[in-house]
Amino acid sequence: MMKLNKQPRLATAIALVLVLFTTACKKTATSPTAPLVVTGVQLTANDKFGNVLTDNNGKTLYFFAMDVSGTSACNDGCALTWLPFYKDAPTIGTGLTATDFATITRADGSKQNTYKGWPIYYYTGDAKAGDVTGDGLEKLWFVAKADYTVMLGNAQLVGKDGVQYTSLSKPGKEISQYLTDAYGRTLYAFTPDKFKKNNYTKADFSNDAIWPIYKVDAVQSVPSILDKTQFDVITVFGKTQLVYKGWPMYYYISDNGVRGGTTGVSVPSPGVWPIVNLNSPVAPN
Repeated sequence: MMKLNKQPRLATAIALVLVLFTTACKKTATSPTAPLVVTGVQLTANDKFGNVLTDNNGKTLYFFAMDVSGTSACNDGCALTWLPFYKDAPTIGTGLTATDFATITRADGSKQNTYKGWPIYYYTGDAKAGDVTGDGLEKLWFVAKADYTVMLGNAQLVGKDGVQYTSLSKPGKEISQYLTDAYGRTLYAFTPDKFKKNNYTKADFSNDAIWPIYKVDAVQSVPSILDKTQFDVITVFGKTQLVYKGWPMYYYISDNGVRGGTTGVSVPSPGVWPIVNLNSPVAPN
């Protein structure tokens, strides 16, 4: 019987394997994963927080309560964990307003973008787009949102008299946390007020020029460490005013709209117009 020569078949099979292997290697070598290009900021839906600010690739951006003055308090080692976000002439996504964005110069001379005056950051603990693991850390870091009704600031309180005060309206050094509006402007309570009852504002709003009410139509988002159910709105002579823990919320005109300004804490004497925060008591009935 004639024997079949298997060598040509074997050689053909080996050649085919080599061709496939070489092709695969070429594809791997010539097709690296392209890095994601950051072009700007957009709103991205998040299951936990609703719409949050992210870069155009969906990576979450954050606010830092210590930045209430509008300058970055996150430097040196902090900035290695919380990476300052900066893009020259960033693209602005749908639902955001270009005039709410600006640029600051950091202590080291580098640039950083801000939103509504808050410097914005990435958190290195977020592994992928959609992660929000930095929110609430140290009760200072919060996902950046466009619809915050209030924000939180952390700073030394300084009265109009130039004296430093604690959160209990006593002279002293203390970094206090307090409610601000979305742009970092301080909100105050008036101690003679009662639960959801404004006892300061006159019917003709003639004294609103000194202590303007914080007018909002509804409570939208609040920082995650706050209980949204403790916020409400009341009607004051036809206008709606925000309340927190039953306390109607006011601005002080002599803060001049300055972010983080707290001059009202000493007017007319300490304790009459205190800041409010997590530790504030519920307003009395």
